[in-house]
Formats: sequence, structure tokens, C-alpha cells
Amino acid sequence: MDRQALSKFGVTGLAMLLAGLVAACASSTPMPGPLPAPAAEPAAEPMQTMAAAEPYSSAQPAPVLRPGAPLAYVVKRGDTLWDIANHFLLDPWQWPEIWYVNGQVRNPHLIYPGDVLQLSEVDGRPRLGLAGGSDLERVSPQVRELPLESAIPTIPIDAIRDFLRGPRLVTPEELKTAPYLLSFVDDHLIGGEGALIYVRRLPPQEPWSYALVRPGEPYKDPDDGSIIGYEAIPIGEVEVKLPGEPATALLSQSYREARVGDRLLPVEPEAFQADFYPHAPDHAIGGRIIAVFDGLSQISQFQIVAINRGSQHGLEPGHVLQIMQAGARVADPYGKKKIQLPDQPAGQLLVFKTTPRLSYGLVMSVTRPAHLLDKVEKPLPTRY
Repeated sequence: MDRQALSKFGVTGLAMLLAGLVAACASSTPMPGPLPAPAAEPAAEPMQTMAAAEPYSSAQPAPVLRPGAPLAYVVKRGDTLWDIANHFLLDPWQWPEIWYVNGQVRNPHLIYPGDVLQLSEVDGRPRLGLAGGSDLERVSPQVRELPLESAIPTIPIDAIRDFLRGPRLVTPEELKTAPYLLSFVDDHLIGGEGALIYVRRLPPQEPWSYALVRPGEPYKDPDDGSIIGYEAIPIGEVEVKLPGEPATALLSQSYREARVGDRLLPVEPEAFQADFYPHAPDHAIGGRIIAVFDGLSQISQFQIVAINRGSQHGLEPGHVLQIMQAGARVADPYGKKKIQLPDQPAGQLLVFKTTPRLSYGLVMSVTRPAHLLDKVEKPLPTRY
């Protein structure tokens, strides 16, 4: 299928891919020579016709199968689309290019625990689809009604759950005009959950719930030195009890000790689009990692990072970026000048939230040490 058509699928396209990937798990036996041709499949329903028998353009290089890729895989609870794709491909983010839609289930764009994914070959290219033949035992009914929440997610949601209560981007203007904690009712210097507080600058009307934050480090663009915004460190949640100037409010939940001067911001919804499909940008990015959630300088798998590129640079949720470790400058044994070594791939991240000038990504893999200010760029497919 062509990538433009698949991009219109958004959430459903990713889940569809995952379904196909899962079937390939039933057997972990390496592929012995040519893959079997797929059995005849029922015609797709009208809503499924976006995927043809050949799911990607023949002009594109075929994704590379991982050595020893299984012929089939049974989807398990706790799997993610990325995990499943990693069983089959050297570059898991390329799974949309081998996924095939069929009409064997009510919604072929979602896969669930118990589904079987089967790997086959079409015109010399790998293809993944939901198994429907009698040679593979299905662990769950062929047609079933399951809630969307039961579908396999794209990425490990637990890895970003803490981020939903983590630092957020706030502009200098927002900080300057935000309400703030003036004092504690019981004359404390710090307070926790259950404390009553006085707040200045609260509007007289709703909302009655706010996020209590503390201004942190600036997000500075290393390219031009400009301030993109400031880190707003979450302190807790506040419920307004008595409007006024100052207003009286309750610290209904706390993550850190509240202090005089902490700011109140509108509560951000915790929901975000979790079932997007991974794909590479169609243009150069040229960004850098400018912050790491948790404040660590060395980056590891499943950490959240901020990069100095956002929606105005063409980034969107689902974009996969290559982390590039900065090359060192070394002495030339036969020259006087130091030589700049090339940057080296250090891992991959998946963008899951964007603002105009800044995006947040989940680090999906790390292959060598990665650090703050390392570059992020459009990935190149692995060919070895």
C-alpha cells in the first residue's frame, strides 16, 4: 500500500499493522528459503480497500527481514506493535510497508491478544497478514467484539504514563500572567496534599481546578540561542474553594512539596493519541535533543526527550527519528589539524506529542551512548 494512503489511517493503520505482525510469532523457526505464498483470502469490505494485494510501491526498497524471522507469531497480552515488528524487521518502524489488510475480522486495523500473524512472500517482497488458514490454530474467535482498549498499542503506554504528570512547555508570557501561590492558610512555608492555600490572580469564573507547577530550566534552541519556552515542573493539583483576591484553594493532590510562588496553570488533558503508526518524515529534520525527562544527561531506552523541532517544522505524532551521536574531533597523525569524525547512529525515538517549536519523543532503542544535544534526523533504512 502506498504510504500516503496509510497515513490517512492514523490510529487504525497502526493497530492493523500490529495485528499482522503478531501472527508471525507462533513459530520462532528461522525461514527456510522462500516464504510460502499466502492462501486465498476473502475480499475486503469497502472500508478496507485502501490496501491492495501489494501493500507498498514496487519503487521503494523492500524492508529487510531480521535474520531468523519467524513465519508466524501469536499476539500476547503486553505486546506492542513496535515489539512485534521487531521480531520480523531490522527496522520496526517500517512495518506499514509489509502489512496486508484482509477481511477475516470485523475490524482488520486492530489486533488483539490471541491473533495470529503470518509472514509470506508476494512478488519477492515480505508480507504480514492476519492468519486465517486451517493450518494455524487460532487462540481466539475469528470474529469477536472487543473494546478498543483491548487492542495492542503501538508503544508501551506505561513508559509515558509518568510523562503525563511530567514537565510541560510553558511560554514566558504564560508564566508572567499565571496565578500563583501567595501563602498557606496555616502559615507554613511548604505544604502537601490536603493543605489550604491562598492564591492571587485567579479569574472569578471557572475553571475551578488547576495544575500547580514550578518554573524550571528554559528550553533553549541550540541553533539560534532563542528561548522556546520553560519547563513547568508539576507540583500537584489545586481545587478552588472560595473565589476572591486572594482566593482560597485546596491542594488536592501533590507530587512534590508546594512552595510560595508556585504557579497555577490550566489542567492539560491526560489523553493523547497512542495508536498512531510509525513512519519516517519525508524531509530532513536537523534537530537536536534539548532536554531529557528526569534530568539525566545520558539517554536510555523508554526515556522521554524533548527536541527543538515541532509542528511548524513538519513533525507529527508517529514520526520516527534517528538519534545521531556526535562525532569526536581527533588528531591527525600526519597533519596539524584535528579531524571531525562523522556522527554515528545511536538509536531511534518515536515522536508522540508536538507543539509548534518543540516535540516530545519516546526513545525506542539505544545502540550506543546518546546525550543531550545529539542530533535527530530522518532515519535511513538498515541494509545490513
